[in-house]
Amino acid sequence: MAAPAYVAYAVLGGNLAIIAALLVGLRQALARAGWAAEKRAPVLRTACVVLIGWYGAALALSWFGFFAGAPGRIPTIAFGVLPPIVVGALALWRSGTLSRIIDVVPQSWLVGVQLYRVIGATFLILLAIGQLPGVFALPAGLGDILMGILAPAVGVAYAHGVASRARLVRVWNVLGLLDLVVALGTGFLTSPSPFQLLSLAAPNTLVSAFPLVLIPVFEVPLSVLLHVASLMKLRRTTVQETTSRSGVPLPHSQVTDDSGGAMSSSDRRSARMPSAAATSAATIISAAPSS
Repeated sequence: MAAPAYVAYAVLGGNLAIIAALLVGLRQALARAGWAAEKRAPVLRTACVVLIGWYGAALALSWFGFFAGAPGRIPTIAFGVLPPIVVGALALWRSGTLSRIIDVVPQSWLVGVQLYRVIGATFLILLAIGQLPGVFALPAGLGDILMGILAPAVGVAYAHGVASRARLVRVWNVLGLLDLVVALGTGFLTSPSPFQLLSLAAPNTLVSAFPLVLIPVFEVPLSVLLHVASLMKLRRTTVQETTSRSGVPLPHSQVTDDSGGAMSSSDRRSARMPSAAATSAATIISAAPSS
């Protein structure tokens, strides 16, 4: 059973749009944070190589049927899902460059970019024409659409400083991760393999075949990493706000602007100017002779 041609157009076009949005957003965030051109260039080149290389590898393996499920075959789709998540999570945890990038990318963008999750509507369309089992398509499709629709709304709410904005972003991230776990779990249990437990009469063959398999082996790991990056940034912002309230000065690398991006050195100097002026004024007044 092959997916309709429009599914291939939707998945492939959507993936290319995601890559373009990530690169353009990263470029704008670095420029807005005041990174010099000679520092932005290698970061953008590396991001291009990683994203395009990763997608190219996933595309080639999918095209040649590496991830395709079979009743007597050990599932190979896990090799497309888990390694990018593990490698990406370790990089987010250990890389100083990635840490600085997370500091300068606005939280609203980390959340809002996941508008692409509405691609889950593809699952519902294939369910409607009888090509996907409902036990997988309904929770995966509805969950993705909901997370995709909420992504820009939550991002805008955070950017505008609504009450409990940190809690809103945290809840959205947790629900988004749970949605991905449910989608992966039901996809795994309905696909043909020795571990198939659900939809035995109508196995879920499409989700492990080109082009639909690009969703679990590219978009799902990418979404997980974006959720992790968002939660890491949220934690740092919370620590920053708590420290600011306690009156303890933050290291320069942890100072961020209102949008969540790190302030440049010139911005930090400007931020300190009022305090310096006030101190000078106080000194002059105290030195003046009293009448």
